[in-house]
Amino acid sequence: MTRTFTALIHKESDWYVADCPEVGTVSQGKTVEEALANITEAAELYLEEFPLPETSHTLMTTFEVTAYA
Repeated sequence: MTRTFTALIHKESDWYVADCPEVGTVSQGKTVEEALANITEAAELYLEEFPLPETSHTLMTTFEVTAYA
């Protein structure tokens, strides 16, 4: 069975850090592609031990806040 998850990727120094909020895994890579491959592997390994129940897809949206300097 194949499921779709979210990867949130941001850059920290020379690394791209990937976070999968649905599974709770985090990984990194020198490129976005490497970070995505690593988070995919981390999520697969995690789900082998701790399967998630069937649920609906996560809703992702954006919002704005006022930033004070």
